[in-house]
Amino acid sequence: MRGAEATPLRFGPAPPGEREDGARQRQRRMKEWWLQVGLLGVPLLAVYLHIPPPQLSPALRSWRSSGSFFTYKDLNIFYRDSSGAVGSSDVVVLLHGFPTSSYDWSKIWEGLTQRFHRVIALDFLGFGFSDKPRPHGYSIFEQATIVEGLLRHLGLRHQRINLLSHDYGDTVAQELLHRYEHNKTGSILINSLCLSNGGIFPETYYPRFIQKLLKDGGLLSPILLRLMNFFFFSGGLRAVFGPYTQPSQSEFWDMWTGVRNNDGNLVMDSILQYINQRKKHRERWVGALMSTSVPLHLIYGPLDPVNPHPEFLQLYKKVLPVSTVSVLDDHISHYPQLEDPMGFLNAYLNFINSF
Repeated sequence: MRGAEATPLRFGPAPPGEREDGARQRQRRMKEWWLQVGLLGVPLLAVYLHIPPPQLSPALRSWRSSGSFFTYKDLNIFYRDSSGAVGSSDVVVLLHGFPTSSYDWSKIWEGLTQRFHRVIALDFLGFGFSDKPRPHGYSIFEQATIVEGLLRHLGLRHQRINLLSHDYGDTVAQELLHRYEHNKTGSILINSLCLSNGGIFPETYYPRFIQKLLKDGGLLSPILLRLMNFFFFSGGLRAVFGPYTQPSQSEFWDMWTGVRNNDGNLVMDSILQYINQRKKHRERWVGALMSTSVPLHLIYGPLDPVNPHPEFLQLYKKVLPVSTVSVLDDHISHYPQLEDPMGFLNAYLNFINSF
């Protein structure tokens, strides 16, 4: 048409100037896309990281309302103290494991009150309903001192105490035993000690991958702890229960609620330094078991991947030949008091009634 100039057809690559303009446009669009993702993602992540802890179940509310708190260095420590059998003067103190709480003993609590005059359990600092300060140098030594402080608070400073422990609590019990055997100031009088499925020997202890990652993760650990959620937590914990003794979904939620209370998930990397402490103080803590004259017993779930059979049990019997041992059914794993409460309770009472 007159007055119109035909646009020439172009074949082959665009001139260099146009190629550069196209590349800059693609880069600009990519930057805009990432900016939009960031503007949307940051507030969503902020909301996620500040999700409030789950509400206490009726069972957990009952457990807390049945307990009390005492003060250790301006920190509140939760404990339960139940009066039990009439005519008995025996006292048992229960020391729980990682990462859970005194609620681990709920399934055998009533059975213990039928045998003991007093049944006492606490949430260690950083666990359950107790305070969870951060930053804080959590240590087995401090936890043992807290147990001693609780017993003084309860007027049991001169009472002989039966200790029943599990996992992390085993190591606290070993430190208490060392203090007792060496007449350390503040030590409690130990009448007997029963251990269960704990990393007594560092050389036969195999922490889960996530535990090692959090313990040694450096700057990565706080990020992982912030991102931890119920499904991640329950999946990891599920691996240390036997296939036929898995907790129910509501029981896993109770465990997670205990961890999330007071932002306990944010101190797990600090608490996990107990793994390094076990290695560093092996001679002190294993030596306490080897040299004691206190009646000693082990209740063991043999399917435990953390303290595996037969490696762990063979070493235990070799190093501590004077200790008696109860091995539960083959399908019982790392949490025997929850997986087989009657078997666990009967094994413990048989031990207590044997001396």
